[in-house]
Amino acid sequence: MVQRLVWQEQRSTRHTASMLTTAKVALVLTALLVPVAKFLGVMECDDDPQYTEDAQMKFPEHYREWVYLSTGFDMSYSTNGMAMDHHMFDNVFVNPEAYKAFVATGKWPDKTVMVLEARMAKGKGSINQKGNYQDEEIMGFEVHVRDDARFPGKWAFFGFDGGKTGKMVPATATCYSCHQDHGAVDTTFVQFYPTLLPIAKSKSTLAAKYMEEIGAPSGKQPL
Repeated sequence: MVQRLVWQEQRSTRHTASMLTTAKVALVLTALLVPVAKFLGVMECDDDPQYTEDAQMKFPEHYREWVYLSTGFDMSYSTNGMAMDHHMFDNVFVNPEAYKAFVATGKWPDKTVMVLEARMAKGKGSINQKGNYQDEEIMGFEVHVRDDARFPGKWAFFGFDGGKTGKMVPATATCYSCHQDHGAVDTTFVQFYPTLLPIAKSKSTLAAKYMEEIGAPSGKQPL
């Protein structure tokens, strides 16, 4: 009887020690995982459009860590565009979650944020003797954002002049009608993004106006 009680006591002690060890491991894992989860959550939140109380958009400062789409050089959508006394590069970046959704569906999801970064072009510098390269000087930013609950037309443009916030471009501006009439997918110029245009073709998501513009047969997506 005494031996049985001793055995039961030893078994209870081992069980308690095991539970305490498990509890300690759980606490350690929680302590490690919670900060990581919070970190990931912040990063994900930072990729979504953020606004101030007076309806200005906060500039997405980490856009250079997003997905690079393409670069335009001295592009102009008007035949009567004003001639510049310098060359210009336009770099376009999109938030990673929106990019993933586009790759999967051929469409842009809600909370898509596209940043156009305009940089001065330089021809002379270091060993370069011909052609142009991008200067460190940034001439300006434009953000094209989709926020279904916020904007009647789902999409909006914001201009930034080097500040931390930017005002929305009025919905009457010609950039809205231009994108609506000529954007290859969801009012965006996917036709100028060489890695995305094939996806839009394969998913049959090209806009009817764009297909008409390029002379594609009515109702048939180009190959």
